[in-house]
Amino acid sequence: MFVDRVKIFVKGGDGGRGCVSFRREPYVPKGGPDGGVGGKGGDVALVAVSHQNTLLPLRYHTEFRAERGTHGGPGNRTGAEGADLLIQVPPGTAAVDEGTGEALGEVLREGDRLVLAKGGRGGRGNRSYLSNRNRAPRESEPGEDGQERWVRLDLRLIADVGLLGFPNAGKSTLLAAFSAARPKVGDYPFTTLSPVLGVVEVDERTFVAADIPGIIEGAHAGAGLGLQFLRHVERTRVLLHVVDASGLSGRDPAHDLRAVRDEVREWNAEMLERPQLVVATKRDAIGEEDPLPALREAARALGLQVVPVSAVTGEGLLELKRALATRVAEARSISATCGRRRSCARRSRWTRWSSCPRAGRPTAGIRRRPASIAMRWWPSPPPPNVPSCLPTSSSRAKARAIPSRRWP
Repeated sequence: MFVDRVKIFVKGGDGGRGCVSFRREPYVPKGGPDGGVGGKGGDVALVAVSHQNTLLPLRYHTEFRAERGTHGGPGNRTGAEGADLLIQVPPGTAAVDEGTGEALGEVLREGDRLVLAKGGRGGRGNRSYLSNRNRAPRESEPGEDGQERWVRLDLRLIADVGLLGFPNAGKSTLLAAFSAARPKVGDYPFTTLSPVLGVVEVDERTFVAADIPGIIEGAHAGAGLGLQFLRHVERTRVLLHVVDASGLSGRDPAHDLRAVRDEVREWNAEMLERPQLVVATKRDAIGEEDPLPALREAARALGLQVVPVSAVTGEGLLELKRALATRVAEARSISATCGRRRSCARRSRWTRWSSCPRAGRPTAGIRRRPASIAMRWWPSPPPPNVPSCLPTSSSRAKARAIPSRRWP
C-alpha cells in the first residue's frame, strides 16, 4: 500500500533539572555549592533512508517523543543528554507545521536529517547562582520543556521524467515497455492508483521515470483523483505528455495535450517551463483517420516535439528513450552549473584584501600559510582606515595595529 501523506505528533525531550548540592569533604567546612547542570533533552528528527518508498509505517505510529535529559548531580556533574529520536522516511519527504503552515524543510538524499522538535535545555544547578553576595545559594532551575507540534509529512518522489496524461492513455504500458518497472496494466480508466517508478537505460545512460494516476479535465476542481498526485512530478527535470493516438477511445490527442497542460498550469505554472516532450502511444492501432498531423501542429504551436511509439511492437521506443536521455542530461548539466554559480557567489563575498608578514602569535581572523605568511580575509570592499601591508618594517608595525576582531 502506497501512502504519501501522514500527520504525526512530535515532542522533544525535556531538559534535566539542576542540582542543589554542597561540597562535603574532610577539613573543608565551607566547600561551597557544587550542584551540576541538567542534561539537554533529545531531538526528534527525520532521516532519509533509501530502502523505504512509502510513509505507510507512520500511518499507524503517529506519536514520537524523544528521551529527556537526566538531572544534574553533586560534584558539578552535568546530567546526560537525552538520546535523539530518528524517524526513518523515504528521500523526498517534506515536513510542514500543521498548526502554522510553516515549511520546516525536506530530506532529499540518503542520510539527510531534519529536526522537527528540539529538546529542552537543561536547568542550572546552584553552582551557577554563586556570587559575591550569595556564597551559599540554594536555588536551582528546572529543565526547559521540549518543543512539541503536529507535523504533516508529504512524500514527493524524486525522478528525472514525469509521465502525464489522461487515464487509459498508455502511460503504464509505456513505462513497462521501456523500463524494468511492472506497473498494473488494464483496459479501464484509473488503473494506476499510486505513483510507480522505473529505471530506464539507453546508451550507457540511465534516468528514472515516474508514472502517476491519470489527469482529467476539471481535476483542479476535484474531478477524478484530483491533482494531488502532481506533487510527485514537481521535482522531475522533464515532463513527458502521453496521449492516445489510436482514436479508439474517441478522444482528440491535440485536445488532450492542451487539457493536461491547462490542469498542470492550475497546479503549478512553473512546471511548464521545464523541458517537455509529447509521445503518441498506440501507433500500431491508428486507423484510417491519422490524428498525428493535427497533434504535431498543436505541439509545434507549443514548441514541443512529438514522438510516435508502439509499446506492443517496440516501434519508436529507442528514439523516445534517446530523446528523453538527452533532455535529462541537459537539465542535469544546467542544474550543476547553477549549483556551482551559487557556491561561487557564496565564496566571492569574502575576498583576499591583504597579506602581511606574520608578526608574533597569529590572532583570530588570520589563517596560516606554509610560507609563514598570514592571510587576512575581509569582506569586499575592504574596510576603511586599515593600512595596506607592504613587505617593509613600517608595514609590519602597521600590521600589528590591525584589530583582530572580525570585520565588520
